[in-house]
Amino acid sequence: MDWLPWTPDAFARAARERKPVLLSITASWCQACHEMDRTTYADARVEALIHAHFIPVRIDTDRRPDINERYNLGGWPTTAFLTPAGEILGGGTFVPADRMASVLRRVADAFASRAEWPAGEARAESAAGDPGDDRHALDRVFETFDEEHGGFGIEPKFPLTAPLHLALTLYREDGDTRWIPVVERTLDAMADGGLRDAASGGYFRYAVTRDWQLPHREKLLETNAALLAVFADAAAALGRRVDRDRVSDLVAFITRELRAPGGGFAGSDADPMAYMDSNAAAASALLAASTVLEEPDIARDALASFERVVLLCYRPGHGVAHLFDGEARVRGLLADQVATIGALLDAHAMTGDEPYGMMAEEIAHYMVRALWDPRGGFRDRAPSADDIGLLKTGRRPFVGNCEAARALARLVQASGDHDFVPRAQGALAAAAGSPDHQGPLAAQYLLAVRDVGR
Repeated sequence: MDWLPWTPDAFARAARERKPVLLSITASWCQACHEMDRTTYADARVEALIHAHFIPVRIDTDRRPDINERYNLGGWPTTAFLTPAGEILGGGTFVPADRMASVLRRVADAFASRAEWPAGEARAESAAGDPGDDRHALDRVFETFDEEHGGFGIEPKFPLTAPLHLALTLYREDGDTRWIPVVERTLDAMADGGLRDAASGGYFRYAVTRDWQLPHREKLLETNAALLAVFADAAAALGRRVDRDRVSDLVAFITRELRAPGGGFAGSDADPMAYMDSNAAAASALLAASTVLEEPDIARDALASFERVVLLCYRPGHGVAHLFDGEARVRGLLADQVATIGALLDAHAMTGDEPYGMMAEEIAHYMVRALWDPRGGFRDRAPSADDIGLLKTGRRPFVGNCEAARALARLVQASGDHDFVPRAQGALAAAAGSPDHQGPLAAQYLLAVRDVGR
């Protein structure tokens, strides 16, 4: 397949040739994506139909999380059919070769049957609602806790860590021991079940079954950094030796198996690329691990790796880019700015070195300039004149605004700059209408409430 990158030129060509766009969203660690390439896209009939009737565009979800967020249709690979204006016509996930030819013909015929496809003005996001009741949100977080197998929900099982951090926070606040089994049962089930790779270390992205078996075997830095952070949090709060041992094992896996050739850590065990947000999360988790294990070498190595990625991705006045592949690319994503601010504040708290705090403050000022939404809260990305289709939508992500609120509240404490207070409160308010619909992820909001206050 002769895939084109996501660019205005590709969509301009689709408009000029009056063809729909076939958007393929993949990941280097996704086995189903590789299988679809090996079978469906290698089929001669499929290839001929695509090149005759479509403009084929491909993105990697790790390189363009903003596009994936808007166009993913249920997992990877995503197979989406778009108008030349970038509006979704339809699609799904994996399409086998014996079905793809008929799907392509139907989409091509349907597209051709319409004389004019609408330009597709960006759909505006509704404003956030009124703040919900925190007690009700707390019930929502833990109502799906699986007492038998640990974790949250039935299946598939993902290693959600925010509810565990919240449970540990609640335990610290008032000593209520009912939160301890939630944490210990979940951590033990993940570590002793199928989610952990007993052969080479690290944790898989998720498990298919309720009891953490049949894992999807990709190991992402994002997943392992989040688990390292919660194991470190639990080790500090509960004092269990087993959690401390798991911290040590995860440090070894991340620093050994995910080390990127040019510095920092790779996004997964299948991708040598270093991404800013996951590297910042890894730095924060490794600093916490260094404290728990009382091993300062871990912190020194983490800071050196983090600084390397920051220097490659940072541009004064323009925040941090999402990745560096010889050039810093994809600037203006909220997740990168927030995670980097958090890691810089962790570095400042550990070392007392002022440059970390100063850079955190500078990136926060950029975030306010580029990403603040007039309705309040932060958009997930900075708008660009070249934006196409759903990239024009001004989305205010729930988790992103919760994490932004927490980062800015911490920055106020570290810098004494109270100009960030209304921004932290505004980010919290933007998320306040959503906790009832977030299930266990409502923990992010309740943690932000504790940091920001009302």
